[in-house]
Amino acid sequence: MTGSPHLSDHLSDERSDSGRVRWRRFAALTVPALAVTAGLGIALAQGVLAASFAVSGQQFKVSASSLEGEGFAQYGSVDVNAREELIPVAVTAIREARLHNLCQSVVTTLPVVGDISLNLTAGRKTPVEASNLFVDATQLAGDAVFTNIEIGRDASTLDKGPAEAQGMQDLFAQQADTVRITDLQQTAWATNAGTFKLSGLSMNVSKGKKECF
Repeated sequence: MTGSPHLSDHLSDERSDSGRVRWRRFAALTVPALAVTAGLGIALAQGVLAASFAVSGQQFKVSASSLEGEGFAQYGSVDVNAREELIPVAVTAIREARLHNLCQSVVTTLPVVGDISLNLTAGRKTPVEASNLFVDATQLAGDAVFTNIEIGRDASTLDKGPAEAQGMQDLFAQQADTVRITDLQQTAWATNAGTFKLSGLSMNVSKGKKECF
């Protein structure tokens, strides 16, 4: 029996099948990871990544009674989180910005405790001032007025906003000499600024869901 050619062939087929199954499982686990790595590599090479840090898993809300900016640019990009997942965003970049009645809020839900809200306010008397401001947002609302706006410009050729405010070649973008937005409401993943002057800063942590809007 042990020398049977049929039994030997059968065992050989089982080993071959087992090997194929293991390789299939390995490929199923490896391909998504390679795809993410390749996507990050392409994004880095093309300068498409927005925030220069890994964003958290929570978006935050920002509101202001008014925003006035000089040197405005807006274009599509992506953020990356700690899991190396890519997150599409619309980058709003302003060379010099002033915000009145700024509010920023984020809500964290914890086991047993429930919702915890972090609220930050500033600029009630003296406006908040920011230079080279970048906001990676997924939602923006308000009443806006632009001067000398260019809509549909190639994102790689933007030149009115901060020096670093450029996206990928062939992608849609817009820019303007100045922008004014009243009743601003924005949901974002990240904010970067060269300088950020918060006059009358106040921070509060409380239980429950308390957001800027």
